[in-house]
Order: sequence, then C-alpha cells, then structure tokens
Amino acid sequence: MLSALFLATVIGISDGDTLTVLKENKQQVKIRLAEIDAPEKRQPFGAKSKQSLSDLCFGKKAEIKPRVKDRYGRTVARVSCDGVDANAEQVNRGMAWVYRQYAKDHNLFILQHEARRFKRGLWSEPSPTPPWEWRKKLRQISNPTMHYA
Repeated sequence: MLSALFLATVIGISDGDTLTVLKENKQQVKIRLAEIDAPEKRQPFGAKSKQSLSDLCFGKKAEIKPRVKDRYGRTVARVSCDGVDANAEQVNRGMAWVYRQYAKDHNLFILQHEARRFKRGLWSEPSPTPPWEWRKKLRQISNPTMHYA
C-alpha cells in the first residue's frame, strides 16, 4: 500500500513526466507523473517538455498524491507544484500526451484536445509521434528479431 498524500521539494527533473522530490525526512523519491506520457529526451519536444516541467516544479514545494509503484520502482502520482496541477499543465501546454491506457481524469482529454486545436507545443508538428510508439520503434531497432511481417 502506498503512503498517503505528502509534501516535498522538487530537486530534480529527469524528463517531461519524471521528477525527484526530497521529503522532509531527507528521503529522495522518484515520481512519474500519472496519466500522462511526455516525449522522450531524444524525441522532438523532449527537451522542451523537460524544461516546461522544470519551469513548473523545480525548486518548488510539491503536493504528491501517490497512485501506484511502477515496474521501475518509481511512485506514480498526481503532482501539484505551488498549487498548479503539473500533470494537467504539461498536457495543456502541449508538452505531454494523455496516456490513454492509464488515464482516469477526463479533463486531461479536454486539455489535450484544446492544445491540439491551438497547435500548442508538440501539436505544432504536423504528425507528432506518441512516446509509446517512439519507444516501440526503438525496441524494434535494437532487437531486429522482434519484427513481424
């Protein structure tokens, strides 16, 4: 069972959907933003997405609402930095996709629709590749036996 909501300071940004916080007891916790998926570092908008999350959260007090632990041991959570819902704001800015497979918050779909409509962030590209497709292609390249006809 995951712990209840907690407060912490954001001390690191890995990419557009992953950050590290420092709890009051000096414990570091890696957080994966729930319900969204940001571009990978080497993907178009990867650096901009990371910068966007940094602008939202780095050095700020964050309210962490844990959901689950992922297979990498990260805490998957909704995160508010100085009162701003970072998960929703990343989608609103066009810096992340709604991760349909895990999304429970319908408002995220509305924000994504608006970001796409107004061509914000990654939606300024003619046909942006979702990160899950990007990762799948990378896996196929690194393991050619995985190709199926």
